[in-house]
Amino acid sequence: MREISDKIFLKSFCEKFCKIVEQHCKYIIVSGYLVIALGRSRGTQDIDMIIEKLDLKKFKNLHKDLVKNGFHCVQDEDSEEIYTSYLKENTSVRYIYEKELLPEMEIKFAKDILDHIQIESRIKIPLTGVDVWFGSIEANIAFKEDYLKSEKDLEDAKHLRLMFQNEINQKEINRWKTLIKKVKMK
Repeated sequence: MREISDKIFLKSFCEKFCKIVEQHCKYIIVSGYLVIALGRSRGTQDIDMIIEKLDLKKFKNLHKDLVKNGFHCVQDEDSEEIYTSYLKENTSVRYIYEKELLPEMEIKFAKDILDHIQIESRIKIPLTGVDVWFGSIEANIAFKEDYLKSEKDLEDAKHLRLMFQNEINQKEINRWKTLIKKVKMK
């Protein structure tokens, strides 16, 4: 029962956070949360988000809305410091509910062409039951199989292949793998 209540809480946290972010910029949820939303048990309570790059003024407005809605940045309270010392330096920051250690939303700016392509081709995946934007299934599989490659990521990729076996496009996965090699593995 605890796992079910944790997933419901994580879903609520994710949707609330994303709804606020969407008012300010485009984003995608990446990494492990997609497979959690698709039913895979995974011992994590953090969600990874990539947002398009914002200028300081736009980020300050986003941060202000997050704080107004009960979120707190773990690294710092000052939006200018968060922006200049972390996000602008390609370091992620974590937001939590005020006075709660978990779950966490880890956000970072899009930093390369791969991030930008994923944001521009983002999709909602009704099967997850979560109303947020994700990178494509094919991009997720390619990153997990060819870039991240941990045991957990390879199991995630297997889960995605199983869940979407009749829908995934292997040519698109291969295209993503080629792009990843060109950009990440220089």
